[in-house]
Amino acid sequence: MKISELFYSIQGEGKLTGVPSVFVRASGCNLRCVWCDTPYASWNPEGEEMTVDEIVRRAGEFDAKHVVITGGEPMIMPDIVELCAAFRREKYHITIETAATVFKALAMDLASLSPKLSNSTPWEREGGRFAQSHERNRINIAVIQQFIDAAPDFQLKFVVSTEQDLLEIHELLAQLKNWQPIDVLLMPEGTDPATLDSRAGWIADICKETGFRFCPRLHVLLYGNTRGT
Repeated sequence: MKISELFYSIQGEGKLTGVPSVFVRASGCNLRCVWCDTPYASWNPEGEEMTVDEIVRRAGEFDAKHVVITGGEPMIMPDIVELCAAFRREKYHITIETAATVFKALAMDLASLSPKLSNSTPWEREGGRFAQSHERNRINIAVIQQFIDAAPDFQLKFVVSTEQDLLEIHELLAQLKNWQPIDVLLMPEGTDPATLDSRAGWIADICKETGFRFCPRLHVLLYGNTRGT
């Protein structure tokens, strides 16, 4: 499978924020989010082909037993099931970070589900040539539910730009079962501290009203929007 980067850092988002983890970033994505912060794994995928054994060996060079398989979209990678099985044999805690548009049964401990709201659709970027396909594919309720039902633990992480996004979030949640407010994370959209700060206050207020979790982007605050962090 094509890997754009493999590195050791601090988990910056979600229920495991702050946990030292190995990140395996698959290159390639079936969506084209306008605000994508990893274009080298989506809009312009790059990287090297690596075998499952090589990926696990490289991960083992770091002093961590949490691995985060992310992308791009790792669930479209041909060896994702075998990769997760290999990490399970090595007794890693496995987080899968996915937009939840494709489901495969695989070994995982935390399904980090990030359904893409309409704020992600690239209507103007590159003349809108990816907008229609992105809009068709960005939400798959049945697949999201499969992950919720299959995973030992899960989180629903939403990128929030404006208060209007909350209407979409509530509409989506109304179609899902077996979740609690504490499983829902609201994350400010932004790739620099100033933008994140400008949205943090009112998003935190919404979390206080709803019981949802506020989700910072700790890695951006620590390292900036840079690769390998």
